[in-house]
Amino acid sequence: MSKRIIQVQKSASLTGHRDCVYTLERSGQEEVFFSAAGDGMIVAWDLRNPGNGELIAQVPSSVYALRYVPDKNWLLVGHNHNSLQVIDLFKKTVIATVPLPPLAIFDIAYSEANQLIYVALGDGGVGVISADGFILKKIVKLSDKSARSLALNEATQELAIGYSDHLIRILDVRSLALKLTISGHTNSVFTVAYSPDGQYLLSGSRDAHLKVWAVENAYEAHASIIAHMYAINHITYSPGGQFFATGSMDKSIKVWDAETFRLLKVIDKVRHAGHGTSVNKLYWSGYCNQLVSGSDDRTISVWDLNFSLTYEDYTLRD
Repeated sequence: MSKRIIQVQKSASLTGHRDCVYTLERSGQEEVFFSAAGDGMIVAWDLRNPGNGELIAQVPSSVYALRYVPDKNWLLVGHNHNSLQVIDLFKKTVIATVPLPPLAIFDIAYSEANQLIYVALGDGGVGVISADGFILKKIVKLSDKSARSLALNEATQELAIGYSDHLIRILDVRSLALKLTISGHTNSVFTVAYSPDGQYLLSGSRDAHLKVWAVENAYEAHASIIAHMYAINHITYSPGGQFFATGSMDKSIKVWDAETFRLLKVIDKVRHAGHGTSVNKLYWSGYCNQLVSGSDDRTISVWDLNFSLTYEDYTLRD
């Protein structure tokens, strides 16, 4: 039976943040990504020359969420204060500040088709903001517990929301009506992600379980995996969609086959000089197939992944 071997090597360790690195986000260039942390700094990094980051902005509180808007070249910044900030990356200036309730913004999604911004709030609300005029149109509140994670499926016009009440709720993007409530996790749902082909919704929770939901079968449970020892903080897909990675409070990163959901590789401190504390966010770049991780240890690691090797695994018989 053919089995894939993954070679992993840490190519860089990026320092400069003075607090936990909470989020990473792509840019319009595969080799450039953004980071933000508890120190309020938003930094741009170039994987071609990763040693020095460029400070893009500084906000007065922790930043938990960033979202790049490709058709506008904006960076949306959600911080633990009372507003969403919009940075024009061409001008490198803040072009809008959208007033919000004084709550943490845990995640941000953007619908290009509908020109709407969605923000997950610490009181369970989901704010809906017009990208044309930056007007807060509505706050949808379906739980008294935090809305922790968002995933948008433009093809089905559905927004998946993971909550601290252990549930996932699916909203119709246009009407904002509740279409479905998904139960299965036993703790806060910290991350949700649609597969690139839209076939599956993946969810990771404080219960350390990775769950797979079949979108076309009314989000029927497809797989449930005890994936980590502690909370799963983030799920990200590879650029080609063949693989995905999970980052956890147990300090490890795991790489999975996106078709079979089979574990392919564990990246940790003992084997690969990985992070010493919680892995909070991942970014998988198309530039040299590099996986980037941000951690409570205030560092960002860049991992070179080589998937090219396979071997034949034979079962020996007497």
